[in-house]
Amino acid sequence: MIEATAVVGVAVAALGLVLTPGPNMMYLVSRTVSQGRRAGMVSLLGVVAGFLVYLVAAAAGITAVFAMVPALYLTLKLAGAAYLLWLAWKTLRPGGISPFAPQELPVDNTRRLFTMGFVTNLLNPKIAVMYMALIPQFVVPAHGRVWLQSLSLGAVQIVIAVSVNALIVFSAGAVAAFLSGRPLWLRAQRAVTGGMLGAMAAMVATDRARPVPA
Repeated sequence: MIEATAVVGVAVAALGLVLTPGPNMMYLVSRTVSQGRRAGMVSLLGVVAGFLVYLVAAAAGITAVFAMVPALYLTLKLAGAAYLLWLAWKTLRPGGISPFAPQELPVDNTRRLFTMGFVTNLLNPKIAVMYMALIPQFVVPAHGRVWLQSLSLGAVQIVIAVSVNALIVFSAGAVAAFLSGRPLWLRAQRAVTGGMLGAMAAMVATDRARPVPA
């Protein structure tokens, strides 16, 4: 049985992560703006599939592997931080593009939309840190089956992430329309997004949390 404090802790962390601009948000917004809400929702299903992979891996005890081989976790964390920093540079550089700015993107079919959402989430360092280092800290072996606790806490994260991302998909078009006629607002949005991505990259790179074998 999981404690209420564990549920609240995971919920707060999950909400903070999903509201911080990252690969998932940028992909879902850009695809929704360029191809419509249906494309955004199909992409979101791919993101959900990525969450499920992390959930199963955490329940299966994959964090124990990272705990025994810290170099693997360090490599994953630094690669993720570099990816976030690259996204920040793409957003902040002169002529950088906001995910809310209409772009000429190729129209992807349903399979590619799903696959790209899936891959984007698998490569998302924020989610990796969440499942490898944060959620296991709320698992208490004395409270029952470890794998069931991991599944339950992971489900909390998924429900929050999917709910917020669905709202983002449904509102992306309206936000893009609002920003399109307001270049100063669009530049401000780019600055905020790029700054938050850079800050998240620094946090991931300097975070001293370690995988906790469940």
